[in-house]
Amino acid sequence: MNGRIRTGAAPPHAVVLDTDGVLIDSAAVHAAAWKTAFDACLAEWAPGTERQEPFDADADYRRYVDGRSRYDGAEAFLAARGIRLPPGTADDRPGRDTVRAVAARKEQAFRGALRTRPVVAFEDAVRALTLLRGLRVPCAAVSASRHARELLAAGGVDGLLRTVVDGEEADRVGLPGKPDPALFLHAAHALGVRPRDCAVVEDALAGVLAGSRGRFGLVVGVDRTPDRHTSDALRAHGAHLVVAGLVEFVEAVWGAGP
Repeated sequence: MNGRIRTGAAPPHAVVLDTDGVLIDSAAVHAAAWKTAFDACLAEWAPGTERQEPFDADADYRRYVDGRSRYDGAEAFLAARGIRLPPGTADDRPGRDTVRAVAARKEQAFRGALRTRPVVAFEDAVRALTLLRGLRVPCAAVSASRHARELLAAGGVDGLLRTVVDGEEADRVGLPGKPDPALFLHAAHALGVRPRDCAVVEDALAGVLAGSRGRFGLVVGVDRTPDRHTSDALRAHGAHLVVAGLVEFVEAVWGAGP
């Protein structure tokens, strides 16, 4: 366990958790789909004559797209590689000519992957949500993805959540994506708690930063990497506490465990 909880601080009244990489083991599927879309784009649009390095499904994924909407993630990575494409429109087909076409290519690859590689919930996520329900701590899931409800239902954790704020909901009410805290603030409001009385649990740097900017009472970073190589970055982006899993988080904050 890394980080520090404020001495004497009351436990949060509610918890808002990211979906991909925190509750559902789907981050690797997202990263692979992004690699398919970006590598095709790099091959055609890379500026200059030198070949660019392919998209790194670990470092580039976490730095540019993890936790962000498809459009924001595509735009951020392409800009970092010096590729400036027109925004395009929402009905752009998968391709390489606009930012939305690249995002659509990622969506196409992700849906294809789901047909052959169903995702599941992390075992510790089911246990932690069950513990929190027993403690009468309401929980919400947040995601920039439009697939969040589908994935949560497939993972069997939707029944342990009070509400879900996903990409569809964000579009409907006009919520900006992370690192803006709007998604988390919307979820906290739906749970009927103030941000300072709520915990945010995230594995993405953009999400941890969003929790910090939203002035949530507790911002928890989840580092599931084998060598814990994202822990320092999570703390640097505002995590008060960094854990390897969600049961560890519940034990640290409420003193409750299996």
